[in-house]
Amino acid sequence: MSYTEEIYARVIEQNPGEPEFHQAVKEVLDSLKLVIDANEEEYRKLGILERLVEPERIISFRVPWVDDQGKVQINKGYRVQFNSAIGPYKGGLRFHPSVNQSILKFLGFEQVFKNSLTGLPIGGGKGGSNFDPKGKSDREVMAFCQSFMTELQKYIGADQDVPAGDIGVGGREIGYLYGQYKRLTGQYEGVLTGKGLTWGGSLVRTQATGYGLVYILDEMLKAAGKSMEGQTIVVSGSGNVAIYAVEKAQELGAKVVAMSDSNGYVYDPEGIKLDIVKDIKEVKRGRIKEYAEQVSSAVYTEGKGIWTVKCDIALPCATQNELNLDDAKALVANGCFAIAEGANMPTTREATDYVQAQGLLFMPGKASNAGGVATSALEMCQNSARLSWTFEEVDEKLKNIMKDIYAKVADAAERYDVPGNFVVGANIAGFEKVVDAMKAQGLV
Repeated sequence: MSYTEEIYARVIEQNPGEPEFHQAVKEVLDSLKLVIDANEEEYRKLGILERLVEPERIISFRVPWVDDQGKVQINKGYRVQFNSAIGPYKGGLRFHPSVNQSILKFLGFEQVFKNSLTGLPIGGGKGGSNFDPKGKSDREVMAFCQSFMTELQKYIGADQDVPAGDIGVGGREIGYLYGQYKRLTGQYEGVLTGKGLTWGGSLVRTQATGYGLVYILDEMLKAAGKSMEGQTIVVSGSGNVAIYAVEKAQELGAKVVAMSDSNGYVYDPEGIKLDIVKDIKEVKRGRIKEYAEQVSSAVYTEGKGIWTVKCDIALPCATQNELNLDDAKALVANGCFAIAEGANMPTTREATDYVQAQGLLFMPGKASNAGGVATSALEMCQNSARLSWTFEEVDEKLKNIMKDIYAKVADAAERYDVPGNFVVGANIAGFEKVVDAMKAQGLV
């Protein structure tokens, strides 16, 4: 049994009932096999993989709060501090009923490699709660956030762990969380990113993940002799990542024809009118079906099925494992030639293997959705220096970071004789930096 196989078996045995974490570890270890086999004796001696797959720390706590009816509610809170070899832990907080330790460990593990790829000094972490902000009043959300931060603040800090937003954690939640952190610690520091522009936030942070996704997609297309101009694109989701991926894709001349949410999807053959989507989602906090009620050319379909819409490029920007093997086959049959992941691990392993075998261009999320955390790190820089950069300055830095990530990923794939395999390239490029730091810092 190889070293990578031994470690995967160990992960299964020691982390039962955590399928998302198992999936993430297997995908990474399979990709790293080329590197691990070449350095097996050294890595075994240093326990590199054993340390890599084990979080440095997991904090789990209860979150009591009172709803508008005066009833006490209890949720679970978590912070997974996975790896700090190259910098303080950095990764979002997710508030969603599906949140559990397995999902947060998978996200934290992915974050280690994603953050490494940015070239910035940030380690990997993730956190959140099974609290659902949907349908809650502002007072209820504030009560929950204040209770959550009362416990979390013991374990975070500007040079220790810097959370950000994720699913269910937007500007409102970050504001309440930051206010409580400041109240309890007396510190006005860059401990959370995604802050409001009037109190330490960065321009472009809202757009960053979506813009970054399209910047690296554009690089991948150029390298293949193609361009964004005139391409038909389907984008799943209608949250922050999806909206700004659509915005940047349209700027570069592409036509986006479909978007979705957890209830269903809209198809507009004339091209998605983003101002209407923004009003529905960012202002009214409504559902995507309202788009079809306002736009005569659009059709709304309940349930899943967005990947049956004919397109040249697919951008899954909703949630993990949303694009399965059947979806991949439908995309290929309809002539799709490129997929770039805007969400974390939105494509199942079987679907990923299938589209790669069919010759599609495929960019994994740890590379293609790194724009958000990269711009969070740029927010940290501005906070530390007590400066604010212009939109153009931050956007240019983001674009250069995404170009650099593409170059690193493509280079690693070339060096290990799997040109064009950006899954392997991303994992190897991210791993190399982290393992160098782990070796240099000794057994910690």
